[in-house]
Amino acid sequence: MTKTYAQYIKQIEVLKADAEKARRKEVQGVVGRIREAIDAYGLTAEDLGFAGKGKSAVKAVPAKKRGVKAKPVREIKFRNDSGGTWGGRGKRPQWLRDALASGKTLADFAVK
Repeated sequence: MTKTYAQYIKQIEVLKADAEKARRKEVQGVVGRIREAIDAYGLTAEDLGFAGKGKSAVKAVPAKKRGVKAKPVREIKFRNDSGGTWGGRGKRPQWLRDALASGKTLADFAVK
């Protein structure tokens, strides 16, 4: 006889509960081994990267050292009164196109 949808759902819930119990048991073992290693080697929170200055105890690795190229910081050449900016490269932003269409010039928005 084939199982019904409800029977599959019940079986899934039972399996999820069993999996969570197994996970908790494994985590206890891992935590125990970690504590033993900390005691054996006299490690501190700072040694493990958990103590430090600022919000994050673990120092971020700069993009250069991760092998990721950082985007260059582009100079802002044009700015409007509401904070819109454009560096002069690529497609002009809509706010600038609208302003130019209404009679303004690029010089009106040039950053000095």
